[in-house]
Amino acid sequence: METAPQTEITPETSGWRAALRRPAVRVGLVALVIIVAQWVDTRMQVASLQQELARRLADSESMAREGRGQTRQMQESLAAQLAKISVLEARLAETQSQAVALEAMYHELSSSRDERLLAEVEQAVVIAMQQLQFSGNVEAALIALQGAEGRLARSLQPQFLPVRKLIARDIERLKGIPGANISGLSLKIESVVTAVDGLPLAYEQRPKPVAPKAGADARPVNLDFWRELGAELWRELRQLVRIERIDHGDPALLAPQQSYFLRENLKLRLLNARLALLQRDGRVYREEIRQAREQLDRYFDGRAKPVQAAQSTLATLAGTDVSFDLPGLAESLTVLRNLKLARERRVATAK
Repeated sequence: METAPQTEITPETSGWRAALRRPAVRVGLVALVIIVAQWVDTRMQVASLQQELARRLADSESMAREGRGQTRQMQESLAAQLAKISVLEARLAETQSQAVALEAMYHELSSSRDERLLAEVEQAVVIAMQQLQFSGNVEAALIALQGAEGRLARSLQPQFLPVRKLIARDIERLKGIPGANISGLSLKIESVVTAVDGLPLAYEQRPKPVAPKAGADARPVNLDFWRELGAELWRELRQLVRIERIDHGDPALLAPQQSYFLRENLKLRLLNARLALLQRDGRVYREEIRQAREQLDRYFDGRAKPVQAAQSTLATLAGTDVSFDLPGLAESLTVLRNLKLARERRVATAK
């Protein structure tokens, strides 16, 4: 019978076994295994931590990128808003400057409008003064003053109230004048002056032709030639001598050149009467009209209708009283000019 071969045990193997049988070695091995296990676990935890850290770092990087993108967008939006704000500020400044310019323009227009109004009123008052001083035309002066007062009333400016009161007072004073219309009287005198050259003189008058009797021309056809010829001769002889009644002295006989000077002298008297009318010199006016009427009665044919019309006009002129005083407008004009001067000073001070 064969026996199994036995393993040969070497001294090194028996030495490891003997060592393993020792408690200290076993404890050391267990401690080593525990340490290795702990190290492996630690490595695994570190790897896990590293992965978590890497993931979180990736998330943080992504969030950071998103944050940077958002920040960039916010910056761009902020830049756009700032640009819009700057545009709005520029528009606001432009609007404010336009408002200031419009306000200045309004003040300038208001000032120029008031100045233009005062200039128009002053011109109207000056025209009224000229009408009263040079022609005595009360109606024209009233029209000018009423127009000036109406302009001031439409302006509704309280500073113009003193001037309005003065102009209204002048209007009432002119309305209360009992005198005649100087311009109308002057036109009447001018009409007589114009008609003087065509007025017939007294020595130029001719007797009125005798009207034939009702049946003088209705002669029978059977009258002979001699009876008709005798009737014609008798009518001619009757025209050679005429007896008329003259109510005044013989008319003055004047040469043609003296007739020219007579008419010019009458014109001068009428022009002197008109000048006295404009100067409201009643004495000279009445005297010139009286002498003009006497010249018409003495030297001109009173039966002519133009002469009768001139005499009637001069009679009307002689019965008109022109010796009255017209009110002056100096006070109203002075107050108006002082108001203009005060406004000009205020405007100059404001500038």
